[in-house]
Amino acid sequence: MISDWNLDENSLFARKKIMKFNFTAIFFLMAIHLVLSQGIAEFRGPGRQGIYPETDLLKSWPVQGPALEWTISDFGKGYSQPVVYNHVIYISGTKDSLNLVSAYTMQGKLLWQTVYGKYWIRTYPENRCTPTVEGDRLYIASGIGEICCIYSKTGEIAWKVDASSIYKGEIHVHGEAESLLLTDKTVVYTTGGEENSMVALKKEDGTLIWKSKSLGGSKSYASPVLIDRAGMKIILTQTTKHLIAMDAENGEMLWNHDIMQYYQTEQGKGANTNPPLVYKNDIFVTSGYNHPALMFSLAADGRSVSLKWKNDTLDCHLGGVVLIDGIIYGSNWQNNSKGKWVSMDWETGNVYWETEWFNKGSIIAADGMLYLYEEKSGNIALVQPGKDKLKVISTFRMTEGEGPHWAHPAIYQGLLFIRHGNVLKVYNLKP
Repeated sequence: MISDWNLDENSLFARKKIMKFNFTAIFFLMAIHLVLSQGIAEFRGPGRQGIYPETDLLKSWPVQGPALEWTISDFGKGYSQPVVYNHVIYISGTKDSLNLVSAYTMQGKLLWQTVYGKYWIRTYPENRCTPTVEGDRLYIASGIGEICCIYSKTGEIAWKVDASSIYKGEIHVHGEAESLLLTDKTVVYTTGGEENSMVALKKEDGTLIWKSKSLGGSKSYASPVLIDRAGMKIILTQTTKHLIAMDAENGEMLWNHDIMQYYQTEQGKGANTNPPLVYKNDIFVTSGYNHPALMFSLAADGRSVSLKWKNDTLDCHLGGVVLIDGIIYGSNWQNNSKGKWVSMDWETGNVYWETEWFNKGSIIAADGMLYLYEEKSGNIALVQPGKDKLKVISTFRMTEGEGPHWAHPAIYQGLLFIRHGNVLKVYNLKP
């Protein structure tokens, strides 16, 4: 059992505090246990759902915020999220037209720093691809779709494949933003383009295991997720046009749904940005630009979906969404510089509240609380979930770094990780 989140089976399920959780929370803990047992650290935590399995965290902060443990910098510009695996922090960035990934101790000491690929030369060249770590290997995409496997203990490159070029991929307007997904045997990458939709490479050496058929259109900015349904491991991915389900074993396209048909504006058309949120047999997808949020019901055999509802309020730009006790939380898009915070019902899509709080941004959750990171001025909030209103308990600001505050926060081992450009600050959330 790895120690990314400092949990084991006994501490996760046997602790008496489990009794305070309702059915929804128990479901998430079961999903978290499954992912942790596979030994993977990845974008937005276990299952990419934005829920971190930390407990006994502060329920309010001092006026200046939780205690600052340490600050690191000089790992390159970017908006990717830091991840922690076996007490080592991994973070990617861009320097001098190159992408690099760095490893640090939990005290902020640099262990290694490796250049692994080329950056996106046009708009938003800053690194947006979060490392995925398993065992002694780290997997990451460059800004132009090079897939790289790096030994996590030494920083040495194990193998590298220019997947977007070799498999005729088509990257969307602002460059690569996918955080690579791992299955039992493969690392999968959404290519988009006219020849394939996705490819799966052998984790050991990068050789091709399978490639799926193409539906046309470029890849989106969203990262895929892996779910278990109907005895299959199913990959959910998004291109600019479609939500697609693949059989992780062989790349068979189980179903696809044209999501572009619902988009009413040309601005941001196809710019799908957030990983799908999954609960039971429902799949929720959202992006900004006044694109409606969509809820799909997955058939019992996993081979088809139907639209359950759509909602025009929660068009989350790029900050992700979370589900707690049957309520979805996230921020919406009013324009590229403005947005509000929203809560809505998972089953019906009915909105409980839509509230201004500085600006739109990213969201995660842990220990029954929400963590908001506003993207324009770096305001950070600890929020009590609820249907009645946005209940902000405590706030502070991230004042160092440059550029938009687009990196999602993360929580590991009782610590809150806040990145702004080339600066990472780590705060103690323990009482």
